[in-house]
Amino acid sequence: MAEDNHFVTPKKSISNPLLRSTYLRYSPTPELYANEAQEAFDTPPSPVSPGVVHPRIPQSSHISSEASNSFSIRDEEQYRAEATVNKGGAMSNQDTSPGLRSYAAAAEVNGGHYHGVSPADRLLARKENVLDDHTNNHSTARPLAQSQPAKLEQEVKEQDGNYLTSLKMPSDYEEALEKNKKEDPRLRHNTKPSQPARTDSLASGRKAGEGWATSAIRWAPLNIPLQRRLQTFMVLLHGLSIIGLLSLFLFLCAIPLLWPILVPYMIYCLFSGASTSGELSHRSERLRRSKAWSAFASYYPARLHRCQELPPTRKYLFGYHPHGIISHGAFAAFATEALGFSQLFPGITNTLLTLESNFRVPIYRDYALALGLASVSRESCDNLLSRGGPNGEGMGRAITIVVGGARESLDAKPGQIKLVLKRRKGFIKLAIRNGADLVPVLGFGENDLYEQFQPDKHPFVHKFQMLVKKWVGFTIPLFHARGVFNYDVGLLPYRRPINVVVGRPIEVEQQGKPENAYIDQIHQRYMDELIRLWDEHKERFAPMRTGELEIVE
Repeated sequence: MAEDNHFVTPKKSISNPLLRSTYLRYSPTPELYANEAQEAFDTPPSPVSPGVVHPRIPQSSHISSEASNSFSIRDEEQYRAEATVNKGGAMSNQDTSPGLRSYAAAAEVNGGHYHGVSPADRLLARKENVLDDHTNNHSTARPLAQSQPAKLEQEVKEQDGNYLTSLKMPSDYEEALEKNKKEDPRLRHNTKPSQPARTDSLASGRKAGEGWATSAIRWAPLNIPLQRRLQTFMVLLHGLSIIGLLSLFLFLCAIPLLWPILVPYMIYCLFSGASTSGELSHRSERLRRSKAWSAFASYYPARLHRCQELPPTRKYLFGYHPHGIISHGAFAAFATEALGFSQLFPGITNTLLTLESNFRVPIYRDYALALGLASVSRESCDNLLSRGGPNGEGMGRAITIVVGGARESLDAKPGQIKLVLKRRKGFIKLAIRNGADLVPVLGFGENDLYEQFQPDKHPFVHKFQMLVKKWVGFTIPLFHARGVFNYDVGLLPYRRPINVVVGRPIEVEQQGKPENAYIDQIHQRYMDELIRLWDEHKERFAPMRTGELEIVE
């Protein structure tokens, strides 16, 4: 109902007899709500069902609180004026209007304080002051506490803004409303045209974009935090380092002005022995400690653990297992300081070894040498373990070899670890000749970073890979993982944790020409330590494993 801020309104007739009788029933002063009754008739009906009290709807009543406040102030002023004329005496029913009598009755309920009468009580007073006969008797008002049942009092008390009250209309209300629609153009335009009946002959095409919800590829959302974007960028940069730096060199070769510089540089790369000299003259601690590698390691994330402290007065040969596809765990732990190698093993200078062919790629070779990488050739290993250090004989030096090599990468499968180790004894001989203690290292989660074609399901592909390894010296596994903007297709590794656990050192006795029996003995102790690492930490670092550690070939 529209709000009315005036106490006295022009008298206006109500054309609808049904609404007229309704408002006469609830109005102590019919002329007060003449305009409101007509506006209610002009406004389409509310969709709320008649006679139902709806909770939690911010409507107080059919009479607004603002109208009630203005009504009470004017009632009080008129009441005081009449009380002054009556010399302060009590107000009689004959001298006052029905509205003032209802206000007085409500004030009596509140102890005679007219300013403290709440809007709900004022509304109750107006509703209670229903005349016995609107046409004949205007002199007798029913008492407040005896004229209305308790149900109406409860409804009035609930007029606090949390309930919506609707009047229950007579049974012929809908029929009368439909009849009035034909006469009033303001209500006629609210009627909606009838919808045509649906037929079964209507055929619809596919819903556009419906396949995105059932797509097999899970796309990355746009609201990825900046830190995770930097992590993905560093892993992508590392994976494309060889291709990217080689492409940069080829681009520079396309500029004739740079040929006088590039030709001598290419000759230097072909004959340089920096990767095998063991001097580590190109090693850059600033590059190794860069914060960019922290973003790289936190992508998986990767962590380094030790089982025992290593004294810096010895030499060490770390054997990393398994090889995986690209050995991300070995790179993060031993080629950078992202995992804190120097903190766990102070006084030890470790060098990660890789293929000699990597140091023949222009520009990339300088990048690898700056990270402290070296060739895995026999000459390089002997020089690293026999030169440098405080005594100039390799004390405090360590090298890391990924023992399984390219052959082991073909067996990399998530949830399993298969080590190509039974016939790999060359690194045992190398350690004995140089007097370096053997330290087994197990990378939990290394095989979980990629999926690849399995040899048992694709035997012809496996044979082709073995031929490539025989001709070239290494092979390329056919693998896949996730992409930059999706989680299912691409060459980026999965975000799966890597835990690099460094085992206990196996002390060896230096021998120039070690005997086979002593080699087999050290080899067996080495494998036993690897199995111990697996059995002791598999529950913590490999809870989703599908198989146990296997040593094959």
